Amino acid sequence: QVQLVESGGGLVQPGGSLRLSCAASGRTITTYAMGWFRQAPGKEREFAAAFSWSADTTYYADSVKGRFTISRDIAKNTVYLQMNNLKPDDTAVYYCAARDTRGAYTTSRLYRYWGQGTQVTVSS
Repeated sequence: QVQLVESGGGLVQPGGSLRLSCAASGRTITTYAMGWFRQAPGKEREFAAAFSWSADTTYYADSVKGRFTISRDIAKNTVYLQMNNLKPDDTAVYYCAARDTRGAYTTSRLYRYWGQGTQVTVSS
């Protein structure tokens, strides 16, 4: 199985940028479909971005499309989420997740492995 550790969260002003990292250990990320989800206070966990299992396709929530970019560094066994033009509504705990099955990449309950999360706060 894989272990996931997120980092890179913090406090940023509206319009600012952050890059989240998800360091994987135990198994290579090339054997998983990787995704980012987020959960704001009092709300359900929601999809943000993901790779398909083969990583040849990326998926984004409409709310982040054009502002967020998911990428990966196989040599570092790490997945990233570059977040630009951040808005107060992006404030949430961001989770990295992995699954070894295919399809429906935006569905959180299909992901088997989760990190502990990293807090992102967008505020002036």
